[in-house]
Amino acid sequence: MFPVKSRRKVFSECEEESLRAVCLGIGERHENIFVEIDMEENHVHFLVQGVPTMSVTRLVTIIKSITAKEIFRRHPEVKYILWGGSLWTSRYYVNTVGKYVCEEAIVRYVRNQGKTYKQLHQGELFGKE
Repeated sequence: MFPVKSRRKVFSECEEESLRAVCLGIGERHENIFVEIDMEENHVHFLVQGVPTMSVTRLVTIIKSITAKEIFRRHPEVKYILWGGSLWTSRYYVNTVGKYVCEEAIVRYVRNQGKTYKQLHQGELFGKE
């Protein structure tokens, strides 16, 4: 989960579509698969399948930096809502799918967040059998 700086409400339908497009572009360039992108007005949840050679910290840094840069470029009005600052807080929540936590548990967690859950994208895990 990536919260918006100061939990400001910045994501409307226009920004949502831009965020989705930017994330899918990141996935293509960095060999990651955005399985789900879900958002509310002041935070975003991602379910991402990363490559094993990329650390979670590196993946988060890539997603946060590119999405912020592109949202500010495509929607300059967002800077005014945030008083010209950063899009994302320095904090984030990450969980990994593996032996003890399955994909379904994380999807359930994401979908049960907040009252205005909105799914922007759904894909498939690569190599899922």
